[in-house]
Amino acid sequence: MRPLSAWPARAGAVSASDLAAMGARPVAFTLALTLPQVDADWLQAFARGLNHMALGCSLRLIGGDTTRGPLSLTLTVFGAVPAGSALTRSGACAGDLLCVGGALGDGAGALPLVLKQRSAEASIAEALLARYWSPQPQLALGQALRGRATSALDISDGLLADCGHIARASGVRLVVERDRLPMSDQLLTLFDLPSARQAALSGGDDYILAFTLPSGHLASLLDEGWPVHVIGRVEKGQGVVVVDGAGLDVTPDTRGYQHFDSAQ
Repeated sequence: MRPLSAWPARAGAVSASDLAAMGARPVAFTLALTLPQVDADWLQAFARGLNHMALGCSLRLIGGDTTRGPLSLTLTVFGAVPAGSALTRSGACAGDLLCVGGALGDGAGALPLVLKQRSAEASIAEALLARYWSPQPQLALGQALRGRATSALDISDGLLADCGHIARASGVRLVVERDRLPMSDQLLTLFDLPSARQAALSGGDDYILAFTLPSGHLASLLDEGWPVHVIGRVEKGQGVVVVDGAGLDVTPDTRGYQHFDSAQ
């Protein structure tokens, strides 16, 4: 179990990741905190985590509320973009590249460690748990994609599930090339290749940006040092498919987390 200070850090980073997905500059946040009782040590640890998150994401606390009741934490973040420049899910076009901003699957790979269902050597466990408890919202990358990416979102429910949102909003088909998925050494050490790929495709909790990009913008982004990994393409059609190196359809049945699904 992570220390209490990790809770607000994770909650804030997850919320700020939504700003990154729109190319927004972080501005401020509000906090609504409900506590069953007041505990000074608890509040100090919580405040340390909150301050760490706020500094890391360049956010200022501007208000909120504290009440007595069952423990509950609600963070709302605010950002800003120049008029007309926000990244959306609806602009992907046939011929675009499908890209992600980093390694996939670490969030799902860490979950068995969080739940004490699996163990790993210290260096692997520490790296995966850090990515689970302290995701790093790709705020700078999101801003760099303004005027370049045709669509974007952050991967929270799983690559395939979230790419489905782009496909539906844009009226296109996204083709994911399974052999081009970027995965960390830690994930590939802890799991066999099929399991690591499943985590990368459907696991979620990565908070890495997925975006579509005209090929003409790729070189400049790479030259500027941005972590852009091409994992597929946009075609005419609908939905999301996964293909292997031979171009065969290997789309898994499990695509990611489905909100309001009673089976999950």
